[in-house]
Amino acid sequence: MSWMKSNKIFYRLWNQISTARRKQMGFVLLIMLLASFFEVLSLGAVLPFLGALISPEKVLTYPMLQPIASKLGLTEPSQILLPLTALFCVGALVSGAMRLMLLWFQTRLGFAIGTDLSIQIYKRTLYQNYSVHVARNSSEVITAISSKTDTVINNTLLPLFYIISSSIILCATLTALLVINPIVALVVLGGFGGIYGLILITTKKTLIRNSQRISRESNQVIKALQEGLGGIRDVLIDGTQSVYCQIYQQADLKMRRSQASINIIGGAPRFLIESLGMVLIAVLSYYLVSREEGVSTAIPVLGALALGAQRILPVLQLLYASWSSVRGNQSSLRDILDLLEQPLPNFDNNTPTQFLSFRDSIQLNQVTFQYNKEGPYVLRDINFKIRKGSRVGFIGATGSGKSTLLDIIMGLLYPSAGNLVIDGNPITEKNYRAWQKHIAHVPQAIFLADATVAENIAFGVLPENIDYERVKSAACQAQIATAIESWKDQYMTLVGERGIRLSGGQRQRIGIARALYKRADVIIFDEATSALDNDTEREVMDAINCISDDITILIVAHRLTTLKNCDVVFELYRGELICAGTYSEMISRP
Repeated sequence: MSWMKSNKIFYRLWNQISTARRKQMGFVLLIMLLASFFEVLSLGAVLPFLGALISPEKVLTYPMLQPIASKLGLTEPSQILLPLTALFCVGALVSGAMRLMLLWFQTRLGFAIGTDLSIQIYKRTLYQNYSVHVARNSSEVITAISSKTDTVINNTLLPLFYIISSSIILCATLTALLVINPIVALVVLGGFGGIYGLILITTKKTLIRNSQRISRESNQVIKALQEGLGGIRDVLIDGTQSVYCQIYQQADLKMRRSQASINIIGGAPRFLIESLGMVLIAVLSYYLVSREEGVSTAIPVLGALALGAQRILPVLQLLYASWSSVRGNQSSLRDILDLLEQPLPNFDNNTPTQFLSFRDSIQLNQVTFQYNKEGPYVLRDINFKIRKGSRVGFIGATGSGKSTLLDIIMGLLYPSAGNLVIDGNPITEKNYRAWQKHIAHVPQAIFLADATVAENIAFGVLPENIDYERVKSAACQAQIATAIESWKDQYMTLVGERGIRLSGGQRQRIGIARALYKRADVIIFDEATSALDNDTEREVMDAINCISDDITILIVAHRLTTLKNCDVVFELYRGELICAGTYSEMISRP
């Protein structure tokens, strides 16, 4: 059963490797075969070489060497020593060069495949629906991309290459030894192979347990880092550094102990096998020397066997260590494959699959929403129509469903029942990207990259593609151009991580400028001013009110006064739309 599971997971991995990489793997396999051939050649040259050193006259009697000797004009035993020595040295050097070439190609290919996997994980994760991101802890994805992908490269892909190459070289070396002395070769294989096989069986469960612990605790390590550094203000104020250090230490300690255990299991048998190998060679030496043929016959065979053992033992150790590494990291591989097998939408770029016009209205028909079938209803039977160019406000207590409603309007979430209709066209999975091209979003906490002001206004645009005139125009409309142009570096000013070098009002107005740079038809402000003081809120709202009347504006707010310039205000309570009217009508309600 365990063997079948391993095969299944390797088959899943194979499906994620591109056709080009598979062709490169075929080339590496060819290098493996060539390396094994030269390994056998160098091993096979030992017997005539040692024989020539001990009894040169017998070498000329070898049937395989007679045609070569006659062509080269070698008639005397002493003449054969120099060519055989040169042949042996060349064979050894070529064999080493082939092994080095194999290592180079294997390693480069392994890391190239790792790059492909990492890119695919990031791509497939970014293209998942918003509901998937809401349900998932980001530390799992970050760990998979930053840490587990490296684990798969170093502890699965490369070891798999080593297993294949070691198996080929092992088979070739054993074949050569069987030709030299079948009985001794079988004894060596049975003795060493049996010990490694026994170790594999006894350590299997430990490797699986450590694999699961590494996968789990590596997620916890990233989670502890994110939470501790992400909330650094509160951590410093509350003095809770020791708590986060303890959480990190517990996760990191368990992870590294499991990694150490896998490394120990993979490397420990080497010392036992080397000792037993020396004993075995000593016993075989005694057996061969005590036979009637004597020392002259035994020395070439022992030399070949010693060289064969010297080749077989590292290969067996590499084979065993690679297999234990693969088994000990299957949980990380499984996590990687789960992310790689995330479905991609019908598009995989920013170009909408079809054009969707917005000239008339946004309409919600009997929209009901719940995050899962067993969960509570977040929205119930929402019906309204918003004309293009309107200023629309949404108000309600925390948990009333305001933000969820906006997520549905933005096409981030799909209604559990009912539908969103734009100019009479229902929004579906086929056209939601076309609708999103009309939308810009300004949240309460604006995300600002650690980049320049211009890069943050033209967010998502490569620096070389930024239209700086458009950036300045957007900044003017957002009423922040005067402040930016008073700074030393103006639009090249670095804002710091998450805009830490800017005030709250400046961050919000850069968010507005970002929305205007996009030239969207609909701008949604999700509690964009709730964290600001009254004066700053008034300045930001002035900037919002100066936006062109052609743009539809939706504003979520806690305070009704924030919505005084709206054409209509909707009030939600526990997921239901309970009231709608103008600002004056809403403020006059008891």
